[in-house]
Amino acid sequence: MSKIGRSLYRLKADKTLLMMCDIQEKFKPAIPLMGAVIENANKLVDAGKILKVPLLVTEQYPEKLGATVCELDVNHACAVIPKTQFSMLFPPVEKKMNDIFGGNPETAVLFGIETHVCVEQTAFDLINKNINVWLVADCCASRLNQDRDLALERLRDIGCTITTSEAVIFNLVGDKNHKSFKDIASLVKKVSADLKIWLPTTAANKK
Repeated sequence: MSKIGRSLYRLKADKTLLMMCDIQEKFKPAIPLMGAVIENANKLVDAGKILKVPLLVTEQYPEKLGATVCELDVNHACAVIPKTQFSMLFPPVEKKMNDIFGGNPETAVLFGIETHVCVEQTAFDLINKNINVWLVADCCASRLNQDRDLALERLRDIGCTITTSEAVIFNLVGDKNHKSFKDIASLVKKVSADLKIWLPTTAANKK
């Protein structure tokens, strides 16, 4: 199937998995736009909860890098899994995916940090397992914007759909008459934080 053909489909809540990669406390001082990532990820995670889209969360070496940031409520996640390898796709996560879907999801909606390391390697592994990847660009960051932006280019080239949090949310809803539309509308009323894609890096923790 061509790259275009792969991208021409709609997200279905029961065939989609949200994958949140390593948005952890110790990264806050080092990651520019971390506040913006957290704000947009919060919107996406909350929407996923409303729409009953399963969520898997990983934490990279949490003994040293801390837990998932306190601003993100992931209590409803199917699992929060510690790891040391960079890719999220390793046996404990694969087992959870199988438990949830009886196999693989049709689509993984992937977001987190750092874009050019853990997120990118996760995307590679998902694509190699024939899982469609929607990469949420406004919920991803790296220490340098150039690392993030070039990673987004590479990931588009291998067939990932590069998208935004609101695009994912509205794609899942699909219709104003969706039973959860009012709840979703309140979430998206505020404009998403700007991740300055293709703009130079500025000081950490500034939006």
